[in-house]
Amino acid sequence: QEHYGGLKGLTMAWIGDGNNVLHSFMMSAAKLGMHLRIATPRGFEPDLRITKITEQNSKEYGTKLLLTTDPLEAADSANVLVTDTWISMGQEEEKKERLQAFQGYQITMQTAKSAASNWTFLHCLPRKPEEVDDEVFYSPQSLVFQEAENRKWTI
Repeated sequence: QEHYGGLKGLTMAWIGDGNNVLHSFMMSAAKLGMHLRIATPRGFEPDLRITKITEQNSKEYGTKLLLTTDPLEAADSANVLVTDTWISMGQEEEKKERLQAFQGYQITMQTAKSAASNWTFLHCLPRKPEEVDDEVFYSPQSLVFQEAENRKWTI
């Protein structure tokens, strides 16, 4: 909102794990007027109960929701590209399996080519290089440090 001046009509693309951070976006995006495009590998989809609520919210608020396994399809025309850790606390034993499952999900400038011309990147940190490459992470489109600073005020 700070960057774009408002959220209504923006498209957010989540590329990564169907985790708690994604669930938060899913529960709020439609209510804020945002379209949501989600790409997760098979077996790592968001919770089905959250998905059903999100589908209802999208209908109620007139927004679009896409669930796919294709990161480039999710990124298509998106204003905001978002990812998070692929290996959350307590999942360390699954690291090898998860890194294999998430091959092709790293956000790169190639991913951003299909995004909207005014795209930005978010990650709630800490970031691992396999999730997003340095070129995107340190680019002018990356808002990760402003995002972290804003979080400071809620703490």
